[in-house]
Amino acid sequence: MRGQLEGRDLEQFVQERLLTTRFDEALRWARRNAIWPLGFGLACCAMEMISIVGSPRNDLARFGAEVIRFSPRQADLLILSGRVSIKMAPIIRRIYDQMLEPKWVISMGACASSAGMFNNYALVAGADRFLPIDVYVPGCPPRPEALNYGILKLQEKIAGDPSLGWRERYRARGTEEPGNLFDVEETAGA
Repeated sequence: MRGQLEGRDLEQFVQERLLTTRFDEALRWARRNAIWPLGFGLACCAMEMISIVGSPRNDLARFGAEVIRFSPRQADLLILSGRVSIKMAPIIRRIYDQMLEPKWVISMGACASSAGMFNNYALVAGADRFLPIDVYVPGCPPRPEALNYGILKLQEKIAGDPSLGWRERYRARGTEEPGNLFDVEETAGA
């Protein structure tokens, strides 16, 4: 373009094609549009979660979340889909602790949110007892469109709050830290 435009025309050309922003805004945009879910399912809701991955009607690629990872160290979104037993809760918490920050959790279905219709002594009545939940997706099982909506709500949450300070406010701790719900050493001495 050197020599073709000069003065006011050059300024207008540059202003039409140049985008300026703050680093925080660019970082939030990148986090919001590049969510990598963990390939993890517990029960019947997992089938609904799987149907959203590659189907042409409900495709996660539209939201930037098509990169399904099977290692917690490469994922930043854990979708709890199905019943959570008391024996499985510490394992899920360990998987969550292995994920790198920032990380998010979607509780999908009535069972993960409140033990649902299978509410008995063997299930954890709500995943929020051992994990910080960002978005709840209701239903038994929830439709794929509901999970799409949950991912959109998570994207809004990521875009709106860059600090993610709620983890400090609710004292979201790891499994190795004292005071955990499933800490065997503390409950064994009581």
